[in-house]
Amino acid sequence: MKQPVSSRQRALVFRKDPKAAIAASSRGKPDDSKRTKDKTKRKHYLRQYIRWLWPYRGALAALLGLALLAAALDMIWPLAIQAIINMILGSQAGATAGAGRLQTWMRQLIPPSQSASERLRHLDVLGAGIIVMLVSKQLIDSFRSYRTAVLNAKVVFRLRHRLYERLLFLSLHDLAEMKSGGIVSRLSSDVDSATGLVQSAVLSPLVAIIRVILTTLVLFLLCWQLALAALIVIPPMATISLLWLRRVRPIYRSTHADRTDVDARVNETFGGIRVVRAFRREPREEHGYAVANHTIIRKRLWAELLEMGLEFGWGVLIPATSLMIVWFGGHLYLHGKLDPGTIFAFQIYAVLLLQPVWAIVSSVSATQKSLAAMERVFEAMEMPPDKPDRPDAMDAPASVEEFRFNNVGFEYRAGVPVISNFSLQVPGGSIVALVGPSGAGKTTLTDLVARFYDPTTGAILLNGTDLRQFHLASYRSLLAVVQQETFLFDGTVRENIGYGKRGISEEDIHEAARRANADEFITRLPEGYDTLIGERGFKLSGGQRQRLSIARAILADPQILILDEATSNLDTESEQLIQSALSDLLRGRTTFVIAHRLSTITHADIIVALDGGEIREVGNHEDLMARRGFYFDMVERQRNAMVESGY
Repeated sequence: MKQPVSSRQRALVFRKDPKAAIAASSRGKPDDSKRTKDKTKRKHYLRQYIRWLWPYRGALAALLGLALLAAALDMIWPLAIQAIINMILGSQAGATAGAGRLQTWMRQLIPPSQSASERLRHLDVLGAGIIVMLVSKQLIDSFRSYRTAVLNAKVVFRLRHRLYERLLFLSLHDLAEMKSGGIVSRLSSDVDSATGLVQSAVLSPLVAIIRVILTTLVLFLLCWQLALAALIVIPPMATISLLWLRRVRPIYRSTHADRTDVDARVNETFGGIRVVRAFRREPREEHGYAVANHTIIRKRLWAELLEMGLEFGWGVLIPATSLMIVWFGGHLYLHGKLDPGTIFAFQIYAVLLLQPVWAIVSSVSATQKSLAAMERVFEAMEMPPDKPDRPDAMDAPASVEEFRFNNVGFEYRAGVPVISNFSLQVPGGSIVALVGPSGAGKTTLTDLVARFYDPTTGAILLNGTDLRQFHLASYRSLLAVVQQETFLFDGTVRENIGYGKRGISEEDIHEAARRANADEFITRLPEGYDTLIGERGFKLSGGQRQRLSIARAILADPQILILDEATSNLDTESEQLIQSALSDLLRGRTTFVIAHRLSTITHADIIVALDGGEIREVGNHEDLMARRGFYFDMVERQRNAMVESGY
């Protein structure tokens, strides 16, 4: 089915069948087994969330206690107003025929046939008491709101910190599947929404239910006939509201997924802004962004419209309930079964009742939004970490005596080999150059050396021990990587050079910069080593960025160096400076070089010519050239290309 072009068309398709549209967008079909799995996962994540909140059970209990105290005060002050109307301002001609227990109790406190001065004194006392109760109740609610905010902040920090920690150690495959936009949304809006479950699914409904129970009890104690008349429409309205909100839930779930896709697309667009501008695709990206955002807006407006229908119903219900109380209460009064103060108190209690009922209904909607976010957060939290250490893992050795590949094979997807039957012995301190056409498996091999991935078959041995037997952190401490596409952080020169090693001194940083031929240009920067270089180091030239990357590797002092040749896209002067820095960096280290320009690796101890993930030839430059085979042909083709291009 062809994707609708305009946001209006997309929104209309979604409105016709939200569930089918969500399934189509996720390239899946809704079925009973999937729904069962989703329910099972949701229950599991809820149990996880409850366990997560368990350390805060004391704070939750305290908040609930404060809410109960505020609810109790809300139950008292309308009775005081009833007493003012009936016992002080109204007629004192005895109890009405329909007086209930509360009225009888109030008449015992304020007996009839009082003098005007006694009435005035009781009026002042009750009025002051009401003010004290209202102020006290408001202070309690404000304090409870503040403590709720404090609790939310603690939960948000702990959850966000734990999620960030887990994301840092997820496999590259899982992170790629999640996309950068999904990662950011999980850490920001999803964590905030998930934490909202404390309020929307725990505190708010519990407090509301308690208020409903207390208010209903007081209403029946005041006058059971009027209570039945006032409450008769509330349960059906609440049920209709809950069913109505079920229509809204898929809309919010869809808009959340759409927002994640938009955020990921924005990140890609500005990450590749040079490509976008080079191919003049700004209008296309702008149009796609506008359509996607308009679609989200249309869906949200539709959800708002559905929720407005509910608000309209409740907006009519509240005054209708008040009218019902006055109308039916008036009948009871005219028949001598009710007094004016009770009718007035009923009006107040009706408002106090409808507010928590609506809060319960609203909490269902808010809870659905929070549950979707919670699932995404805990789904990431439960993803297995990247290559967890084995129970019998050991620390990596301090030096490299030998690297050995034993029939290594690797597949990103099952049945599609990228590396096959790769066997190689590398003495410690050797320079190994990996050459071959694009897609030959060079980068994959260096990823296996760095343990970004583990072999699908075979093993990589360091000093005779499988890399998987070492603690990952201790093995990675032996490594440094210098990439062709240098990645620098948005910070100072000093912070980027010192990124790979803790506890380094100022002199160490300056020495590393000098050895990388970077000190000269750094000292010319506006603030020297304290100069901010911008995101990905955009304020520096390519050669300057590369020299900072080499300085970072020099400071790390690795035993194993992975080098994606750094000079192929640089000018001659920068290339010479970097080659000089690299010669210092490579000295005494076991180095794996991905070679693009073959003239730069003639000094390598071992040259491995790859094609289709398999070794074609192995040897040094002189041996391979003498064989006049695969490597020889590559060198000759590159030489001829350079001659033809005038180099």
